[in-house]
Parts: sequence; structure tokens; C-alpha cells
Amino acid sequence: MPAVASAGTPELRTALRAIKRAGRGPQVAAFFDYDGTVIGGYSASAFYEHRIRHREIGPIELARTLLARRRGIHSSEEFGSFLELSLAAWDGREEQELEELGEALFKHAIASRLHLEVWRLVQEHKAMGHTLVLASSATRFQVEPMARELGADVVLCTPLEVVDGLVTGRVGGEPLWGEAKARAVRALASERKLDLQAAFAYSNGSEDIEFLAAVGRPTAVQPDDGLRAEARRRGWPVLECASRGGRPGLRDLARTGAFYGAFAGAALTGAGAGLLNRSRSTMVEITGGVGADVGLSLAGVRVEVVRGGENLWARRPCVFVFNHQSKLDPIVLMKLLRGGFTGVAKAEAKNVPGFGQLFQLAGVAFVERGDSGQARRALEPAVAKLRDEGISLVIAPEGTRSATPRLGHFKKGPFHIAMQARVPMVPIVLRNVGEVMWRGAQVLSPGTVEVAVLPAVDTRRWSAETIDDHVAEVRQMFLDTLSAWPGEDGDARGRQPSRRRAAAGRKPVSAAAAARPRAKSKQSSARAGAARSAPGKGRGRESVRRRDPGS
Repeated sequence: MPAVASAGTPELRTALRAIKRAGRGPQVAAFFDYDGTVIGGYSASAFYEHRIRHREIGPIELARTLLARRRGIHSSEEFGSFLELSLAAWDGREEQELEELGEALFKHAIASRLHLEVWRLVQEHKAMGHTLVLASSATRFQVEPMARELGADVVLCTPLEVVDGLVTGRVGGEPLWGEAKARAVRALASERKLDLQAAFAYSNGSEDIEFLAAVGRPTAVQPDDGLRAEARRRGWPVLECASRGGRPGLRDLARTGAFYGAFAGAALTGAGAGLLNRSRSTMVEITGGVGADVGLSLAGVRVEVVRGGENLWARRPCVFVFNHQSKLDPIVLMKLLRGGFTGVAKAEAKNVPGFGQLFQLAGVAFVERGDSGQARRALEPAVAKLRDEGISLVIAPEGTRSATPRLGHFKKGPFHIAMQARVPMVPIVLRNVGEVMWRGAQVLSPGTVEVAVLPAVDTRRWSAETIDDHVAEVRQMFLDTLSAWPGEDGDARGRQPSRRRAAAGRKPVSAAAAARPRAKSKQSSARAGAARSAPGKGRGRESVRRRDPGS
């Protein structure tokens, strides 16, 4: 796998500058194709793999599917035939069941294929207040989970027929392939008064040439041969994306082995020194400091503090909070903090090979999620260490790793601890850790992890009545830092993230517009062409959501 370069390629930097030059406001739209563009490969493959694992696909259907894929799809008629074959498997399935399946497959199989270069483009469009549209020939069960992660305003996708809450296995309107997708874009632009000449569109396939040509600022993303040739002929920019997923190479396996070996050696040395000195802190400092330094170096992973390194030491003891994306996060924090801290982790972390044993030796407090009484009891020693021994606490307020780089919601636990111990809270903002070792991955890729350490937040005036405000304040500090990363484009220190207002005509299109509400009759798209839905889970009503800038 190629090394992760946080600054991006020249082509990505050019694309980001073009977004900034387009100006602010919802009249500028950004249309993103999904399969092959936002993600590598096809989301449908995750559904097929699920069916194969659960023996839900017969040999005849499998053979027809493989034959259709081998021949390729070159027209809307061929796509319609392939779609008919695929959707037949959903005949009689409950709509809610397929929604839940789509969510599970997104979390465990699809999210890891996200093109991080496209994620950067999305964040820049959101920061500029542009209207974000995900346009795909796939179904909403495939597209909507990613749409929520991206913070899309509108989803355009192929509509399905639903009767009495059951999917019939047939489309509910025109499939959004080829020219149909371009028509859906023009219809949406007319409805919302979007300026198509100022709009952006991104796609990877030659079937989307008309889709790209519908806007004034098209970009071919990881294009197939046909689109690459057309982009060259028309002078469209091309953005290449680093490969994600797939089988790791021998170099990655060797680097990962060296990382674990170095860490195991440091852990044994640290444990021996700790036993001799009867000091757990000695074990942690040797294992965490030396092990992290040597292990990350052998793995080709650099850790660069881009701002606020002095804040790692200035206000100890304190509660360090960080954004959680990877199993590698604790190792990065060990390298940064060196010693004088303990941590809190979910109970399942005990079972993570290597890391779990290290966490237990380091005196980490393991908490059962959902058991608030046990959680409070487990945290009592950590609060005592803060108050009585001057030992800092490290905790991820999100509680679990994110499926994408999007910042999750913060839990209140760390904030209550800081308030009760009357110690400051220091936010540590991590970037690119998930790119080096993605959620669920066992193998590391070389790259640079960037860190911004924000000034300590005084908690002495906090109270239980105001705790929600403080949670929101600290989370916004993370969002602001991620959306205006230190050192990029002149540092952008004074830049304020865009606040998306829920004004008239700016509401996300509701799921009701996509063949709802539920009635005891056949339901299809409210308009000819695309199914229209909001990324949120709300059903049968319009919803207004505040968009997190940079999340």
C-alpha cells in the first residue's frame, strides 16, 4: 500500500483550491457519484458476499451474475437487466430488515473502502456551505449510510417498489444510470435554484460522462479507461486516489511484524524493570515510550505534532481527550505522553491481541458499555489517581472507533471525571491515524500521523447543570481544528467553519419524497426518475439537521 501523505497530492490540492475559489453558499452544489468514486469498488459486492456467506444465492444466479459482470454494462438496458437480476433476491424482504443490513455492511465492510481524498473534498465543500448531493445508480440501502457519514443534503438513487413494508424486488421508477442521472441532476438544480455552471461533479465511470458534463466544474476520480480518455479530450481534471483495502503487501506485513515485535520486546523489558522496581509506572514508561518509538519507526509511521506540543505537559494532572479512529490511537498517545497517565477503555479491548494485555498491565480501567453503575465504579480509581497521585487520565469521549473520519458524538463520562477531580481537560486532535491503521484492520500502512494539542480547558466552574454545554464546547473545538487544520493554506487560524442554516428551501429532502408514507398500496418514487431521500433515518417527515463543519 502507498504511504499516507496527509498533505495530499498536487491534484488534490488543486481541487481543494478550486472549491475555495467557488465562493460560499448553498447555490453552489457538489454532486458525487458513489461506487468507484466515494468508495473503491462497488457497495453491491458487500451484499453479494453476505448472501454467499449465508448461502442465500444459488449456483444459477451466481453464474448469471458473474457472466453479466464479465461482459460489463454498456447501456441503460443492460443495467436494467442486471438490476432486475440483483433485486429479485430482495423480493418479500422487509424494508426495515434491508435498512439494518445496509447499516451493518456499511460499518463492517464498505466504510473501509472510503477514498480519503474524496473525504477531503467533501469536507471542503461543507466548510464552504455548498449543497452536497450523493447521486448513485445504487439503492438507498447501499447509499444512505454513507450519505449520513458525509453529511449529504440530498441523496439521488434508484427507487425501489415497496408494498406494505415489503420490497417487491422491482424498481419503483427509472434507474439512475447514465443519462437518467444527468436528468436527475438538472431537475434538482431547477427545483433548488442551483447554479449548474458553478456546480461540481465527481465520478469514475464513462457511463457518467453526461452527468459530469451537466456541471461547469467536473472532475474524473480514479477514472476507467473510457472516462480517462474523455477527460483528456475535454480538458477535465483527473484525481487519483490511493488504494484502500484488499490484501496487504509483503512490505506491509513485514512492517507490521516489526511493529509488534518491537512492542513485545519493549513490553518484556518494561515488565522486568517494573517488577524489579515494584513500579507499574516504570513498566508503562518503557513499554509506551520505547515500544511506541521503535515500533512506529519500524512500521514507517511518523507522528508529527503540528501545534501545541507544550500543552502535553503544561497542566498535568489532567484529563486528555482524543478522537478515536483506530486501534493504533493508544500507541500514538503513549508516544506523545510517555508516562504519568492511565486510561479507560471498553471491556472488549481486553481481548485485542497484544494491546489488551498491555492495557491490563498498565492499569487501564475497563468499562462495560451500557452499565452505568459498573462504569462509575470502574472510574473511581482513575478519579482518585487524578486527585491524590497526580496521574493523568486518557479517554476517548466518543466511546468507540468511528467507521469514517467523521467525529462521533461525545459521551459525558470524561467531563464528569474532570469536573469531579477539578483538573483541566486537554483535547488531543488526531489526524490520519485511521488511514495508517483503519478500523478493524490488523496491518499497518506507512504514513504520517498529525497531532494538534489544544490549550487546556479550565473545569473548575463546571457543574452538573452545565455539563451538556461543556461537552458541546469541547466537541466543537475538535470540529473547528479538523475543518481548519493548522498549517494548511496559510494555517487558516482565523477561519470560522460554515454554519449551515435550515432556511426555506434548504431542508434535506425527506424520505417521504422517496415513496412514503407507508400505505397499504404500491409505493414508488414521487417523481419520475430518481428516488429522493434524506441521509437521516427519519421516516415520513421533513427533518432539519445542523451540519457539523469538518465532521
